[in-house]
Amino acid sequence: MPLYCRSLPAVRPDGAHRQHSWEGWQGDMARKTVNRKELRAQADAAEARAKTTKKAAKEKPAKEKKEKAAKEPKKAAAKKPSRKKVAKEARMKAYWGVFNPSMKRLVLFEYADKKAAEKKASDLTNTSKSQHFVQLVKEAISE
Repeated sequence: MPLYCRSLPAVRPDGAHRQHSWEGWQGDMARKTVNRKELRAQADAAEARAKTTKKAAKEKPAKEKKEKAAKEPKKAAAKKPSRKKVAKEARMKAYWGVFNPSMKRLVLFEYADKKAAEKKASDLTNTSKSQHFVQLVKEAISE
């Protein structure tokens, strides 16, 4: 609902009840008629002013640059910045880790030894009151 509709009373001043919406009803207030032609003329004039100021702004620096270039001697070519070496992505190796409930890694097994890791987790669970579990661990390989 538009903002101006909220402040209007539920009943029009002439006593008629609102039917569907307040759209188009202005009440007893006088309203200035919008003249679209005048608005368009103002917009065109503003665009024309903006274009002339842009052209003037472009022309002045161009002249100044030419004068400065003529006065200053040419400098030696600047060195190209060297390319930074892209860091190689570290190679990762997967392991199976046996963890306690506080996420502390207790034992680490090779990826191929998942059965041994699960057996170790079940043994730790049976011997202690807390549940132990197996989770995949990836570590960087140092070469």
